[in-house]
Amino acid sequence: MKTIKALPLALLASTAFVAPALAQEQAKNIILLITDGAGPESWSAGTYYRFGALGHEVYDGFDLKAYMATHPLNTSSEPTFSDEGTVTFDPAELWTDTAVDTVYEGALGNYAGYFSGYDYARADYTDSAAAATAIASGQKSYNNSINWSNNGESLRHIGEYVVDSGRALGVVSSVQMSHATPAGFLAHNVSRNDYAAIGAEIVESGLATVVMGAGHPLFDAAGQAVATPSDNAYRYVGGRDVWDRLVAGETAYQLIETKDDFEALANGDLALTGDKVFGLVQNSATLQFNRPGVGLGDWLENSPDLPTMTRAALNVLAADEDGFFLMVEGGAVDWAAHANNLPRLIEEQIDFNMAVEAAAEWVEANSSWEETMIIVTTDHGNGLLQGPLSDTVAYQPIVNQGQGAMPLVRWHSDTHTRELVPVFAHGAGSEYFRSIAAEETGLSRYTTDAASQIWFDNTDIFRGALTAMGIDEVAAQ
Repeated sequence: MKTIKALPLALLASTAFVAPALAQEQAKNIILLITDGAGPESWSAGTYYRFGALGHEVYDGFDLKAYMATHPLNTSSEPTFSDEGTVTFDPAELWTDTAVDTVYEGALGNYAGYFSGYDYARADYTDSAAAATAIASGQKSYNNSINWSNNGESLRHIGEYVVDSGRALGVVSSVQMSHATPAGFLAHNVSRNDYAAIGAEIVESGLATVVMGAGHPLFDAAGQAVATPSDNAYRYVGGRDVWDRLVAGETAYQLIETKDDFEALANGDLALTGDKVFGLVQNSATLQFNRPGVGLGDWLENSPDLPTMTRAALNVLAADEDGFFLMVEGGAVDWAAHANNLPRLIEEQIDFNMAVEAAAEWVEANSSWEETMIIVTTDHGNGLLQGPLSDTVAYQPIVNQGQGAMPLVRWHSDTHTRELVPVFAHGAGSEYFRSIAAEETGLSRYTTDAASQIWFDNTDIFRGALTAMGIDEVAAQ
């Protein structure tokens, strides 16, 4: 992984991305980047540590900044075949600062309620599977669903629409490639936990041109080789038999595993035997988060970083003259938030932000904003991260301590929330999102300018992407 090195503040004016004015066209390519489990203040934490001030990330120069609702259809873990338990959402409820004496019971311990708005944010939240399903299929479903409806039916996801349109599909993640978010763009299953079936569908369908992630059966979470893996170790790649076929070259994919190969592919120096690549990082869990320790530093040497994987995927997908759809997930921001681990949340968020930079640089060098759209968002909040005095001041922002220093924060949960979360978009078709957004002045709590105090639903990402690419099937949803 790259060393986290912030640019000197004096250089920011000359190095920050500035979005050009756009003449909106149909999108040939779409790059969707999702930082999993990042509430609004999680984004700020990464930027404060990296730059010492807000406003210097590449997406800060994008045409659109808005917010997105993330609630699921219901919080069941299986189809209910009924409307019972359907979740409703009113963003105004988030900002209610009536004092409460409730206690939220988390996995790490108990969290005082403080304000009724916090209780609302912590209730009826989505999991990553339902969130991915909503974004990828345009349909709300129950928690645990991988493109599976509450009526027990398979849902067609955006990857299938994209491939049918003649474009290529790519999916990249910093966690296991059959985990909830990447699975949402590759597979269908009644349960996100059926990793073996999901992994088998990903490999055997050959739907995607590029699949990259962790979940290697022959390595542990510290990146160390395992001499005798159990059968369970193969679940993320579809089981031992699927793995053996993948290694033997009996699937649609060329397998790459080493950091050197990821970097060579990113640099255009790796010879490919076919047109499809399956990149499996030598780690059973994630690129870096699960390594020993809890703080920064001592990174695993055999893991590529997310920007490298993003560039590698783009190099393969760009060979398709008809265009592509690429989803890139920074998956371990969510894992850090579950652990209330601020240093590693910041580390993961910065790695994600650098992947966004890699994508924007690719557009500038190899495409144009008239034919490519980038969307940057998260699937849900996690941890209800706020400032140190947010026990007495509702939604107090985290406190900047300067470049290279941990901001001052307070955690109010150790699991997901239904906060409104940031969305940034730029390029061909991005005007769609502003056209369907609703105003929400309560977003001023995040020191958001008036033009950005707007929101839409996570299912609108699906509709916006297909509309931008001119795929007619969107009308049937």
